Amino acid sequence: MELFKSKILKAQPLVLAGPCSAENEAQVLDTAHRLNSIGVKIFRAGVWKPRTKPGGFEGIGSEALKWLSKVKRETGMLVATEVANARHTQEAIDAGIDVLWIGARTSANPFAVQEIADAISQYPQNVRDSIAVLVKNPVNPDLELWIGAIERIKGAGIERIGAIHRGFSSYGKHIYRNPPEWRIPIELKRRMPELPVICDPSHIGGKRELIGQLSQQALDMKFDGLIIESHCNPEEALSDKEQQLTPEALGEILDSLIIRDKNDTTESLDDLRRRLDAIDNDLLEILARRMDVAREIGQYKREHGMSVVQPERYKDLIRNRVGMSAQLGLDEEFVKRIIAEIHEESVRLQISN
Repeated sequence: MELFKSKILKAQPLVLAGPCSAENEAQVLDTAHRLNSIGVKIFRAGVWKPRTKPGGFEGIGSEALKWLSKVKRETGMLVATEVANARHTQEAIDAGIDVLWIGARTSANPFAVQEIADAISQYPQNVRDSIAVLVKNPVNPDLELWIGAIERIKGAGIERIGAIHRGFSSYGKHIYRNPPEWRIPIELKRRMPELPVICDPSHIGGKRELIGQLSQQALDMKFDGLIIESHCNPEEALSDKEQQLTPEALGEILDSLIIRDKNDTTESLDDLRRRLDAIDNDLLEILARRMDVAREIGQYKREHGMSVVQPERYKDLIRNRVGMSAQLGLDEEFVKRIIAEIHEESVRLQISN
């Protein structure tokens, strides 16, 4: 099984696709057949779903493994699912699952990863050689923890091993559900150059409209593949419906992706533009946080009978920021205009809330 060398469509990378959750047999088979028709060779579906809070849909469980086996028989696709403990691992391997992935919550727990590794190591080498294991980055941006999880799985005698970059959880408002922090998977590739790294734009973006853009970014950064959530009827999905695509919509995205063959240097125009994009995203998130504080200030002023506009505060703001601009190599008039616009928006928010 040349898992990390397979191609789909013309000049496309490795792609794993399928629903966030296996909900019922009809949904699984419908989605799989439609994905197979656009050239996807690896079908993914969650059987056990770890949720942040109790009460949500936590997956069908072991019964759904039979549906994945049926996908293999009917389509010839490889099948993949997430495992989080020894029992999951044993049941998935015994059911003939080809690809196991370890989720972000699990990879953050060395005890859990070691339990999975120990379960794998109990199988004869020919069985271990027949499966692949992908390790998602931990929820927090900890590269050493990610590498540690990969090393534990390697220690179980798994040769086909790869990493999945799904972004990192963070508090507050962000453009992305899980900000990508691209520097971390790039450093992983530098530290482990032979390790295939696959991007998960579904969990990074959290919205289906961001998947195409993120997929292209990942390919431009030489990621080895994509794992994307696709559902036969996303609006009716029992989990993560906002980030799932129909198989046909996924096909359009895959057909639009550009594989760049030229070897760009780290200072190429594309790399510089990506750096600008990342900085712009950071600026917008910082502005959003600033406006949240402005709203709190407005509430405080109302409760204490204070006027919204404080002229002396504004003078100090301009003086301090303009003074900093010279040290940072920024034009003073440019900084004055920016501060004036930010202050005007802050005042508007304090008045309107």
